[in-house]
Parts: sequence; C-alpha cells; structure tokens
Amino acid sequence: MTSSGRISQSAFDGSKLRVILLLDLYDGAQQKFLDAYELMCNQVASIPGHISDQLCQSIENPSQWLITSEWESAPPFLAWVNSEEHVETVRPMHSCVKDTRSMRYSILRETHGNPQQAAPKAGKAAKSAQQVQARVGDGVARHALTFTVKPGSESKVAEILAGYQAPEAQVDATTRLRRTSLFMHGNRVVRAVEVEGDLLVALRHVARQPEVRAVEEAINPYLEQDRDLGNEDSARVFFTRAALPAVHHVVADRPEPAGLRRHALYYPAKRGQGMELARLLAHQDESAAADPDGPVYGSTVFQRDDIVVRLVDITGELDADPVASLGVQGAGKAAELERLLDGPAIGVEGSLETERNVNRLLSHADMMPVTDRTSADS
Repeated sequence: MTSSGRISQSAFDGSKLRVILLLDLYDGAQQKFLDAYELMCNQVASIPGHISDQLCQSIENPSQWLITSEWESAPPFLAWVNSEEHVETVRPMHSCVKDTRSMRYSILRETHGNPQQAAPKAGKAAKSAQQVQARVGDGVARHALTFTVKPGSESKVAEILAGYQAPEAQVDATTRLRRTSLFMHGNRVVRAVEVEGDLLVALRHVARQPEVRAVEEAINPYLEQDRDLGNEDSARVFFTRAALPAVHHVVADRPEPAGLRRHALYYPAKRGQGMELARLLAHQDESAAADPDGPVYGSTVFQRDDIVVRLVDITGELDADPVASLGVQGAGKAAELERLLDGPAIGVEGSLETERNVNRLLSHADMMPVTDRTSADS
C-alpha cells in the first residue's frame, strides 16, 4: 500500500516501459509486413523517450510474430501511440495482421550480465538501481472511448445511448464486465468501462453483441468522423482514434462509503499539455484519496493528446467541496491548472484562487451523465 491509497494503474511512476505486441499474420503477408515494420522503425527511432525495438518470429509457428519495444517511461510512448502519425504509420500493417494483442508493462526490476561473471561470490546477477514500487490492484482494467457527434444531434445521441439493452456481463470463466459509465460534454461522448479479467476479450465480446451493434449503427449518421463498421479497416481506425487510455487510477485505502456518486470532468488542455495536465490531476487525486475526511474516494484519469477526462467517485455533491472535486488544492496547484488548461474553450476568466471561479470552472468541466450501469455482484 502507499500512503495515498491503492494505486492500481499509473503512467507517472517514473519506471521504464516494456511494450509487447503479439501478432498473427496472414499467409503470404510476411514481406509486406516487414516493409511496414521497417517504415515504423525509421519513424519511431526519432521519438524522444524511445530506447529500442525487437522483432521476433516464432520458432514453432512462422505466422506468429512478436514486437517488443523499450521506453524511458510511459508518457512518451503514450504520446506516440495515440498520435495521428502513429495511426497512419501502422495502417499498412492492418492488411497483414489476422489478430493482434498489445500489452504494456512497467519495468520494476532488471538484471544485467552473466550471473557468474557479474557477481561470482553472490551467485546472482547485479540488479539495476531502479526499484519501482509495485502497484496494488483490484483485478479491474479500465478503458474509455471518446468521439464527437454533429452539433445539434446531442439530445438524439444521448437518447440512443441511454436506451439500449445492456450486454451479458459474464464474458467467460475469468472475464466479466463490471461497469459502464457514459457521459457527454457538449458534442463529445465519453464511454468508460471497467472489466474484471481480460480487457481485450471483454471489448471484443461487447462489439459482437447484437444490442451493441444496433446502437453503434444507430449513432453512425450523427458522428463527426465517418466510419463503416462493415469495413474492418474503417472500424479499426475509428476505434484507434477514439481510444482514451486510463493513465492513472487510485482508490482510498479505507472501506467504501455508502452513497458514492460518480462524476466525469472534462479538462481540455492547451496544445501539447495533455500529459502534464493528466499528471497534475493524478498526483492531486493521490493526496485527496489519502484524506480520510475528504470527499474523493476514487479517481481514474484518462488522457489522449489534449483531451483529459477525470472519472471521480465522491461522497456528497460536487459543489460541497469544489476544490477537491475539481482535483486541485492550494493556490500553486490552481495556478498550474490554469496554465495547462485551454481556458478560453471553457469560458474561464480570472484566477482560480477565488471560490467563484473554482465553482465556475467546476460547472463547465462537469459532464452530463447519460448512463451508469453496474453488473450484479460488483
């Protein structure tokens, strides 16, 4: 445990990152895949924070491949993988790949060299100086999608998204949908999911459900970004661009109080400042979760480019403790938030040092709840 609670997910712990991509190629697609991989390598080599890559082929099944990469930390990788440049760079690979699976791991411990040579007396390899604390989780993976709809269609889209029948929660023996929370801010939609078990398996399960496909088809005419769910490449690109990864999750190290309320807050960042804004909110929520008398019980921060969304579970109403609900405490942190926020986009003027402006920003950031569904036994 940490003094701030149970941190089950964080891109901000300073650890190096290992990214693993498992691929199953179509027969005859190897050369095209290798050409696309070389193009990607040439581009990623210049990305700050990138350390190395490896491309591996199974010695048992030649259609199975593995790409691993190492990064100085998670933020530069997330900035790259969520960029439009990355979407276009990997697009040639789509026609080569039958199935793919991406995994990201913090590197907590490392050993170097031959154990016999590096430490003959101790009989073990020398450890690196890096000693990152292991996170304590609850077996739940968190992810979100975000997209925009055509202005003027917001009420119709909200009606469609609120009215569909929930899919079967139990995916298989080890994977279950735990909670789906859907919010809107103007014409922006955010759908956050919590999954016990395998997130990718759950997302694929949901996408195959008739009730979900019917809803997706129903909102198609209202989307600002066109998509064709019958076209695999079109659907893949849309959902890649819509991905809003969770970069931090913390929950208070105390029993869950009764009457928790879930809110989503939207923080549009200044250009290029999304990751720093997410980091600020994450660290502030660690402190808030450590306060036994504070309203914040749990928080998940999602970030992609300059879009930052904070899903927060609080006791009471948002405006009962606006400073904690907003996610900043103290004049210095308020000033930092002002510096990172795209203020004109949400109509904030003046300083957040006054309660009036804190409440004003809170009301602008608060997203409209559309639906919040929790499966039985969650």
